[in-house]
Amino acid sequence: MRNVSRISPDWWDYTTLPKGLLDEARCIEKRNIQKLKREGFDIVLYETLEEFYLAEALEYVEAWEKATPDNPAGICGPIGPIEQLPLVARIINELGLKLSNAHFWGMDEWYEDGKPVDQGHPLSFVRTNMELWYERIRPELRMPPENIHFPVGDLDEYSESFCQIRCVIMQGGQGEAKHWAFNDPPRRKEPYVKEPPLASEYMKLKTRVVDLHPLTVIQNARTSTEGNASIVPVNAATVGPHETMKAERVSIWHPGNHDSPFGIRLTSLMISRRIMDTSVPMSLLAEHPDVRFHIYLGAL
Repeated sequence: MRNVSRISPDWWDYTTLPKGLLDEARCIEKRNIQKLKREGFDIVLYETLEEFYLAEALEYVEAWEKATPDNPAGICGPIGPIEQLPLVARIINELGLKLSNAHFWGMDEWYEDGKPVDQGHPLSFVRTNMELWYERIRPELRMPPENIHFPVGDLDEYSESFCQIRCVIMQGGQGEAKHWAFNDPPRRKEPYVKEPPLASEYMKLKTRVVDLHPLTVIQNARTSTEGNASIVPVNAATVGPHETMKAERVSIWHPGNHDSPFGIRLTSLMISRRIMDTSVPMSLLAEHPDVRFHIYLGAL
């Protein structure tokens, strides 16, 4: 029988893992974290946040430069972090890079009352993307609106676009529930009372509307609403593991304000050792052949 969560007994999360694994993660020295690198899993450290966010922005350019009329390509990106997004627009404008064949996928969007929030919602991910990078790019350089994909309409169509268009990079952050996008740990209910779902089962999940773990709600209140959890939705549509595995690279960015130093150590250790457990969804990225953790040293 697994441990009961210390956060919420109705959910699975990292506190249900064996104590020995948690203790080992806790004891990893900051400068030794790069020793967890292996083939297919790289760890890049940054001394400054300026360098960190610039490198994150340059991944957009890297993906979009690969787009051609015969082989359109793009990047799937998060809201959280967001500091890289204005830099994306500035770089595109300075380079004069035309994005006519480039694509962009937003990872997720909040849902309330059974439908996606509109752009008037104070936390709208669609609006944040449009305001922070798209509308800052010169009109003659912007990608066509139909090349922008958000999980706000037909989710099957959104999922299918990953089969039709080359996703060079899927970026993400790591939340306190140890997720990428909103791939949160599941509820502890039948048939998952004694054990969480198998990794092989979770990895089949496509873009869908999910219930958010209490940690995710609190994290987003802390980072986005000055601590007011009452206005954070408890549901969201999110890109799934199914689509994630179609990305050529999965690139996770750790600036230090979304998850804790312990959380970064834990997921680094689990991916390095290929310890896949759905109570820590980020650990399932161990199955992907090209994962990169980008870590600001101050985050550790």
